[in-house]
Amino acid sequence: MASTPIEVCAKTSVTLPNRLGDCPFTQRVLLTLEEKHLPYDLKLVDLSNKPDWFFSISPEGKVPVAKLDDKWIADSDVITQTVEQKYPDPSLVTPPEKASVGSKIFSTFIGFLKSKDPNDGTEQALLNELSAFNDYIKDNGPFINGKDVSAADLSLGPKLYHLEIALGHYKKWSVPDSLPHLKTYMKTVFSLDSFVKTTPLTEDIIEGWRPKVEG
Repeated sequence: MASTPIEVCAKTSVTLPNRLGDCPFTQRVLLTLEEKHLPYDLKLVDLSNKPDWFFSISPEGKVPVAKLDDKWIADSDVITQTVEQKYPDPSLVTPPEKASVGSKIFSTFIGFLKSKDPNDGTEQALLNELSAFNDYIKDNGPFINGKDVSAADLSLGPKLYHLEIALGHYKKWSVPDSLPHLKTYMKTVFSLDSFVKTTPLTEDIIEGWRPKVEG
């Protein structure tokens, strides 16, 4: 067990003071720490006005960064893998053959969100990815690795949460009822204690995606 809390730098909310902001990659790291019952200490950073101390630990000025073994580590992939190696119990390892399940959903979501042309195929591309995931979960669920939550769910869950809120707000679009297993999966993941505890504000997610939509 980690006795001293793991320091994690995260984006601060743009709508409420001293609240966690809307980064899905940071939430993935926090979910990993929550699921492993590891204490952590959040350092909230205003990404529109980054303090000098932040650049000394994150030269690219990006979140999340976490301090493990007295070293600051960037990138949610690297952070979560390092945490898994250092604190293997309970295991969150996703078997390699399942690790990429749902991995194209986020990029197709962004493509559709940014799209200005309803006939450019971006909606269909997203629906194809969501349908494939729906079929996979139907036969393999309730989680990506069967009955237990694993790293793949903690990566995908925050992205699906952003998808639901951003597409609902900007496109008046929601996951179709023809994908019931995906909808159940989203409900299950979003209601995990760890998820509820680390969920960003809806308003922050909407504001966070605004530049992509209006840009």
